[in-house]
Amino acid sequence: QVQLVESGGGLVQAGGSLRLSCTASGVIFSMRNMGWYRQAPGKSRDLVAAMTSGGSPSYAESVKGRFTISRDNAKNLVYLQMNSLKPEDTAVYYCGVNKRGPGNYWGQGTQVTVSS
Repeated sequence: QVQLVESGGGLVQAGGSLRLSCTASGVIFSMRNMGWYRQAPGKSRDLVAAMTSGGSPSYAESVKGRFTISRDNAKNLVYLQMNSLKPEDTAVYYCGVNKRGPGNYWGQGTQVTVSS
């Protein structure tokens, strides 16, 4: 049984920083492609940052230069460092890991709120 748990969300002022963490059981991050996604109210769930099983990162244009995805293989943790946060970054952030078939495993999400 795969379980993903996100943490680290909160309320921060514009320009501030947060670091999100995703821990997993039942799946090893270094063996799967995964990503951080976010979903604002009334909007779709969009990919923010991704990391391949080999460790190559990629980012949505809206967060390039501000967000950094990283992985600790020894702890089976994935992080999303978010700097220079903007009000438009406000959303629920989800950790998603590719299944061997179609679709992702998902965590429960963590709320990030950026005040102006």
